[in-house]
Amino acid sequence: MHWFDTPSLLLISTLFGGMVFFPSIVAPVVFRSLDAAGARTFLRALFPRYYAFIIILSVASVVPLAASLRWREGVWMVLVALSTLWVRQVLMPRINDARDASLEGDEEAKERFERGHKLSVRINMVQMVGVLAVICML
Repeated sequence: MHWFDTPSLLLISTLFGGMVFFPSIVAPVVFRSLDAAGARTFLRALFPRYYAFIIILSVASVVPLAASLRWREGVWMVLVALSTLWVRQVLMPRINDARDASLEGDEEAKERFERGHKLSVRINMVQMVGVLAVICML
């Protein structure tokens, strides 16, 4: 184990913990504690920060991974950062727009929201599996 593996492991473990904590603890509590409008407002404020957290920790982990020549792990973390950036900047606005139109009665928008939401969940799950794999490799 290279000494650069320690900061990588700390950053990536923190990332994984946050990725698990959000859907398993935060989201269910929000939906149980707030009405639909309040939950929507809260989550729309929280999601950009959640995605920024993933992007920042993924990118930060690449530096010590590269220093210890862990290219496979570094490439995975770059892919996590880039895919999260796409979700945050492209997919999330589309999901929000579709949700708003759906609430106004647009049935096609409801389907777009559901497809977009499912895609974002799938991306996040693949990222989590990959991040866990990187942790195991370290």
